Amino acid sequence: MLISLDRASHRSSHLSTTQPSRLHRIVRHISFQTMMCGLALGALCIVGQTRADAQAQVVTAFDRQLSRLDLAVSGAGYFNTKTSGNNYLGQPLVNDPGNTLGAIVTIRYTARPYVGFEFNYGYARFTQNFSSIGGVQSNANEYTVGYVAHPGFSVFGLQPFAAIGAGSIANKPTPGGGQGLQEQARAAYYYGVGVDDLYFGPHFGFRGQFRQLISLAPDYGQNYLTIKKRTITSEPAFGIFLKF
Repeated sequence: MLISLDRASHRSSHLSTTQPSRLHRIVRHISFQTMMCGLALGALCIVGQTRADAQAQVVTAFDRQLSRLDLAVSGAGYFNTKTSGNNYLGQPLVNDPGNTLGAIVTIRYTARPYVGFEFNYGYARFTQNFSSIGGVQSNANEYTVGYVAHPGFSVFGLQPFAAIGAGSIANKPTPGGGQGLQEQARAAYYYGVGVDDLYFGPHFGFRGQFRQLISLAPDYGQNYLTIKKRTITSEPAFGIFLKF
């Protein structure tokens, strides 16, 4: 009976000395694995960040220039003012152009917020109504270049801009309703304000603006239609733009 008790006590003391040792080895093993996993994750993060930085740095001069361009296509209303005066014979003459809808295509280059340039092409067809000869249906083509400024702030998430420029308007009578008159180009200048909204992300959005285009009233090279008065075309416009 004493021998059995001694064996039991010896077994118990042996277990008490070996169990902590096993637990210690298990804890060390888990700690080693955890440390290795942490090192591996850290290495992956460093490699991933290095690759991202490398990709971010690979931006060519062409890419930088291209990112400064945008292309806009807008529908516009053309609301023309009425002009009146006397022709070379002293006869009173009134020119009352019709109002219509047209389109404006703009290519814009923005170097910095307050340094930008644009080229505009506008198209509309309407009738120049002269009190002496009646209506002259014409195609009006705008070719203008201008300066654009984008202030460094937004209004309700919209980016405002202002533009001013000059160019010409080519008034070309139509074959059917132009009374056989010749095409005529007039010097013109414009100014406008508007907002951009990158609604669909960094490269695509909406543009709304209001422009006024000012030039001499057309006379199509006929002195009996010349009154040398300026006419103003107001153009509210709305469209889409693509930023490269």
